[in-house]
Amino acid sequence: MTETILIIEDEPLLGQELQRYYADLGYETLWAADCRQARTILSDQENRPALILSDLSLPDGTGLDLLEETRGNLSDCEWVFLTGYGEVPDSVRALRLGAFDFLTKPCVQEQLDMVVRSALRSAQAQRRILTDSVNAGRRYSPESFIGNSKVSRQTTNMLRQLSQVPYSALILTGETGTGKGLATRILHYNSDRAKEPLVELNCAALPKDLLESELFGHEAGAFTGAKSRHRGLIEQAHKGTLFLDEIGEMPLDLQAKLLKVLEDRKLRRLGSEQELSVDIRIIAATHRNLQDEVKNGHFRSDLYYRLSVFELRLPSLRERLEDLDDLVPALIAEFNCLAGKKVTQVSPRAWQRLKRYAWPGNVRELRNVLERSVILSLSHQLPEQWLPGADAVVESGFAETNPRTVEQVEAPQTAAEQSKLDLQFPIDGSMGLEEMESEIVRKMLATCNGNVMEVARILKTTREKIRYRIEKYHLR
Repeated sequence: MTETILIIEDEPLLGQELQRYYADLGYETLWAADCRQARTILSDQENRPALILSDLSLPDGTGLDLLEETRGNLSDCEWVFLTGYGEVPDSVRALRLGAFDFLTKPCVQEQLDMVVRSALRSAQAQRRILTDSVNAGRRYSPESFIGNSKVSRQTTNMLRQLSQVPYSALILTGETGTGKGLATRILHYNSDRAKEPLVELNCAALPKDLLESELFGHEAGAFTGAKSRHRGLIEQAHKGTLFLDEIGEMPLDLQAKLLKVLEDRKLRRLGSEQELSVDIRIIAATHRNLQDEVKNGHFRSDLYYRLSVFELRLPSLRERLEDLDDLVPALIAEFNCLAGKKVTQVSPRAWQRLKRYAWPGNVRELRNVLERSVILSLSHQLPEQWLPGADAVVESGFAETNPRTVEQVEAPQTAAEQSKLDLQFPIDGSMGLEEMESEIVRKMLATCNGNVMEVARILKTTREKIRYRIEKYHLR
């Protein structure tokens, strides 16, 4: 997609020269000589610019007034101001209104090009966030938290209630894999901020210095390698929601800086002297007990009390095993669609294994297990060999499978079939899915002396599917 640049400049020679220059670089370019012409161009929804290069002083107004007038309808567009007589109050106002940069004419062409490229990248990122927000809003309702157990109904009702109230901050707690990310999307996309950005950050995934830059942003030259201005995630989440996953891993000094942003509703990028106003809703998630972390000096008490306007604990899967009756069919249907499979049956023994397992990884682990099982299925029945072993169970039971290997392509029904199936594969990630499938078909062909009909019968699939895999994996 070719990006559009709108140039607002009352000097015809400069305006036309900038238009020609950026058109030669491959951009769609538009030129307006005053605010009136700019408003006419901006009212055309088919030619929405990604970047506006604007003079500060125009014949019928100022570029800053035009920015303030239109910024609510151009949240995916960046502004860069060019002026021959820049003053500090103007630059401060420009940045507070959300302008990307403020340059004084004459400026070096290389500098302007660098700012333009950075501003366009920022606009593209903002556009992706807004597009994701619109698409995701159609998918997430409180009922997306699947389950009819008592504890699940209570959680769904609480999510529904919280999405309708204007809270400033909220803490989600629960074990890893319980659905804190899903709960965040439900809360955001059913709130009054649903059309604004949802910006997510895993605080445990980045080292301290990079985490600070990602959160608060930086100016060009703020540190070694900072070649251009970067808008932090707090700034990107303006008017929307900022989701801080694993906030218990955030260093204490950054906790203090985050607290100041929440208290003052103002942000200062690294290397900047200007403060920007921000309006964000914070959802923080953790698998830790933050009250214990406060007592141990690992988490600031003032930030904890500021975040815990509401605190919602998500139940573990072992607390709601009856929800497997709803979760398993829903997830199988999802992975059928993604993988082009037609798994429609779950044997009683497979159900027993699913319901006796403790699920330490919760719904995330269940998703991974079912995704693997559906992708590697060769029939309409969910294969049992990809299900977790019975060494970790809710109550005592018999172990059917070595926890490090998978035995049997499909549960054999006769002694004859049992003798033909002696397959073991690692499930530790060292072997790819296609490699496993290829090996299954290869070994079964060898066991059945190349009899495709016999292989299809034992694997409970069709000759056509076996022949397709023989050709796909060059097994003959």
